[in-house]
Amino acid sequence: MDERAAVTPVNLLEYEAAARAVVPQGLFEFIAGGAEDEVSLRENRAAFGRWRLLPRVMRGVTEPATATTVLGQPVSLPVLVSPMGLHRLAHADGEYATAAAAKAVGTIFCLSCAASCAVEQVAARAGGWWFQIYLMDDRGLTLDLVRRAEAAGAAAISLTVDVPVRGRREADERNRFALPPGTTMPNLLSRVGDADPADYFALAKWDAAITWADLDWLVSSTRLPVVVKGILAPEDARLAVEHGAKAIQVSNHGGRQLDSAVGSLDALPAVVEAVDGMAEVVLDGGVRRGTDVLKALALGARAVLIGRPVLYGLATAGEAGVARVFEMLRQELVIDMMLCGLEDLGAITPSLVVPALR
Repeated sequence: MDERAAVTPVNLLEYEAAARAVVPQGLFEFIAGGAEDEVSLRENRAAFGRWRLLPRVMRGVTEPATATTVLGQPVSLPVLVSPMGLHRLAHADGEYATAAAAKAVGTIFCLSCAASCAVEQVAARAGGWWFQIYLMDDRGLTLDLVRRAEAAGAAAISLTVDVPVRGRREADERNRFALPPGTTMPNLLSRVGDADPADYFALAKWDAAITWADLDWLVSSTRLPVVVKGILAPEDARLAVEHGAKAIQVSNHGGRQLDSAVGSLDALPAVVEAVDGMAEVVLDGGVRRGTDVLKALALGARAVLIGRPVLYGLATAGEAGVARVFEMLRQELVIDMMLCGLEDLGAITPSLVVPALR
């Protein structure tokens, strides 16, 4: 793949255009697209526009500190890599490069079970990392993946719960999306049987009938903390905590599942209230600016996770592109914290944000 982008991005939003210039159309639309009319995809960005910052001045802040912890793990900034499959669609180095970049910038990389590189090989290049799974209809495969992640040094298990069935992604239907030759999901290959390893849909099968009892089973089956990803309703957040979740990831799956689901940031305040400090709350969906990070933290998130911008940076310049995405966001965050009079992340309170005037 040509690693020269058509434009030189100066922010995360511009990385999308840069990636579009180097990734084949069908693959790019698989990465960038959402479900049906893409209402939820747009709402993830629009939700940040519904809040404004109320800065304080003359606070003597000169060097804001962006470090924090998530589930006890130190990170250099409150921005993590969200789990996404098939990084090799963006760049030949795939998850190897993403994991190495996350380690270099001092943040957590969440490896998808649908990765295009094997768990153990990615773990060897990663710093702090989590492992994302679905509950497969074959619980033996699910448990095998958990054990592999534990043995390879994962710090948490992230369970995605908002995919009983795949959302209808019409761009993929138009493009007749299939994995390119040589790109597979090696962690799931044991379940393929006679299926074509390039058939994404044959590989990605999971149990549609999961219940809270299945979360009980997972929590009891691993020594690692469990993050439940894909929560929007406060009632579900409360139930997840009651059934053993140590963190809640507020997410509408990047707008790729139920279209017209609320934007993640819109769902965040009620989830934080429902959890009431019993678990950490993180958020993904639409984060592109340092000010987005501040708004999410002011509304109660411990940290945010980014997805597509990571793949866009990967597509344009491999490991260096991913690192640049994080450094760019860190630079914005530092400037924004100074402009808001915030010496560290602990100084962020709900008073930092006010609703935008309609």
